[in-house]
Amino acid sequence: MALTDPLGDLLTRIRNGQQARKDSVTSPASKLRARVLDVLQREGYIRGYREEVVGGHSGLRIELKYFEGQPAIKYVARVSKPGRRVYSGSKELPRVRNGLGITIVSTPKGVLSDAEAREQNVGGEVLAEVF
Repeated sequence: MALTDPLGDLLTRIRNGQQARKDSVTSPASKLRARVLDVLQREGYIRGYREEVVGGHSGLRIELKYFEGQPAIKYVARVSKPGRRVYSGSKELPRVRNGLGITIVSTPKGVLSDAEAREQNVGGEVLAEVF
């Protein structure tokens, strides 16, 4: 069966892994998934990730992060979906929890957090919200 929303699948794997208190989760590899994980690592929501070969296919092993026994990611949601794309200019980028969370944005300058996109004055597709 074809996967229609690979990024939504990645976010769901992370959410489920943290609810089950796993140390790490795996996901099929793609450039978009790796760039989103770069943003999550820069912002401190995951410990890191690495690429590995699983059964002849390349995959990503994501090291989840916890703080005093609680998951670092309390809320993660896909904003722009395959059936309804959501775009935003640099001035209109949404603030998550009044600036405590981040919005992940796909811009012409790469996948960035909302703060980085505002700093570089670029807008784009709003991929996900993380808190």
